[in-house]
Amino acid sequence: MQAIVYHGNKDIRLENIPEPSPAPGEVKLRITNTSICATDIEEWQYGPLWVQHGSPNALTGQQAPLVIGHETSGHVVELGEGVNNVSVGDRVAVNTVLICGTCFWCMRGQQAVCPNMAVAGFMADGGLAEFMVWPADHMVLLPDHISDVEAPLIEPATVAVHGVRRSGVRAGDNVAVIGCGTVGLLTLQAFKAAGARVIAVDVRDQSLKLARELGADETVNCKNENTAAAKILELTGNIGPDITAETAGAKETPRMAIEWTRRGGTALLIGIYSTTPEINFNNVVGPEITVIGSVATSPGDLEAAVELVGQGKINVKPLISETVPISRAIEDGFERMLDHNKDVFRIVIQPGS
Repeated sequence: MQAIVYHGNKDIRLENIPEPSPAPGEVKLRITNTSICATDIEEWQYGPLWVQHGSPNALTGQQAPLVIGHETSGHVVELGEGVNNVSVGDRVAVNTVLICGTCFWCMRGQQAVCPNMAVAGFMADGGLAEFMVWPADHMVLLPDHISDVEAPLIEPATVAVHGVRRSGVRAGDNVAVIGCGTVGLLTLQAFKAAGARVIAVDVRDQSLKLARELGADETVNCKNENTAAAKILELTGNIGPDITAETAGAKETPRMAIEWTRRGGTALLIGIYSTTPEINFNNVVGPEITVIGSVATSPGDLEAAVELVGQGKINVKPLISETVPISRAIEDGFERMLDHNKDVFRIVIQPGS
């Protein structure tokens, strides 16, 4: 089968590799669509940051080279021994995060920070391939009104849901979302579904226009940071946002999130950083800002994301910029996503074409 395989820094390859077979408790999926995430691009250019290398992962026994791709979905084509929760032919979203279930953090309900975590596409073969095997209990059935091409974006929607849950948002809160890329626009919608009033912040007018279409109550261009800070203060009654969510992953945006949040408020950091932000922690201590990091998912987040997408409360369709066959995934997918002037949100790879 064809697959995109990560070998190391700046080294991904389209290769023909053997089809996998499901072990007991696993299913084999025919992958219909897998979207390329900014984290995939960062791994390719700056990694390995998350990709397992040097020693096999404790849960999966895998390390690079491995098939990348963690925003994925497919159709069940084969059942491993003992599987009875899904059937051949089912359309499924994939919870790509494996946890040990026995460590200190898992036992305390903090599964997203399990030190033994394994994520498909980083610590195990992922979804940029024609077929994939994964535990059957990590499949969530897709309702008919979520199309195959929309389905992989449920994974970043799950990241948004997880962050919003961690933020402690309450109905009526003022929330600013810094960064209107894919995760930012999904986070915006998840906050709206929770009853918040949301201000979308970005440097790109195209992204702010889409943010308004997806439900942002206000938009602010932050090319001029001081002007943006003053506008956000004005929009929140000269108090500041109750929650500022940083999803851009840029060097300056975590500082902006902390500085713009109201006294006693919460700065939620969802972005993944390839540079080291500089922060004056007096701006955390003095105004008693709660800083929350958020990564991956916890049990129940994927199910919630499927429900929100299915209900239309999170709309992923405008974030699908293009579909590309796996034969052109590197040239028309990864290389296009690498362009700093790119005009795309998510490029969806279709392994069967």
